[in-house]
Amino acid sequence: LPPEQNIDAAQVNMVSPQYAHVDGKVWTQNNGFAGVHRLDIATGKIETWEPFKNAPKGEPHNIYDVVPDSQNNAWFTDFRRKHIGRIDAKTGEVKLYEIPSEKPVVAPRRGQMDAQDRLWFAQYRGDKIGMLDTKTGEFKQWDIAPKWSAPYDVALDKNGEAWTGSMLSDQVTRLDTRSGAAVTYLLPRPTNIRRVHVDNSTTPVTFWVGSNHGASIVKLEPFE
Repeated sequence: LPPEQNIDAAQVNMVSPQYAHVDGKVWTQNNGFAGVHRLDIATGKIETWEPFKNAPKGEPHNIYDVVPDSQNNAWFTDFRRKHIGRIDAKTGEVKLYEIPSEKPVVAPRRGQMDAQDRLWFAQYRGDKIGMLDTKTGEFKQWDIAPKWSAPYDVALDKNGEAWTGSMLSDQVTRLDTRSGAAVTYLLPRPTNIRRVHVDNSTTPVTFWVGSNHGASIVKLEPFE
């Protein structure tokens, strides 16, 4: 980081090189001041955005995840409120999309982009799976039971089903995004779930997750 940003509070996370081949640049975030960085791999130059720099005094913001789309535009979640943000890779323009909710905070946490440039994300304090169509700006949302399940991340599989897990309830949920029906799997022991993964090369698909406090990897093989 530049010296003026490499302070004690700096905390760089969520390095996102998925589409670095588009323009040779990699996105990441800085939890120290709600910032987003972009690294030019060839030159080492780092650009910085502070989307909430001019927010009202005392209004909290926390950029949690940064997910690139197929054009290497950056999409970020604001964990302390209820916004998804976009940084245009070519112009640097920042645009915010408010998640429809009566709650002042739904805490979008981690998310993943699908092949259609739709951002799937977990609402940690909203008990929902959310999807933002980045081409139209439209949201869709699905409830996840039980209440206070605190979903952490979302992965879409080849069948159009969305998978999420809770760091609190030891449960994995598979959601049929067409019907809204969900199947919940109770894991055999306490499992602090964070990032989730789906292996689409198997039939049925296979769900993988790390047990953050259990020093183990969990593999879930559904019967259908």
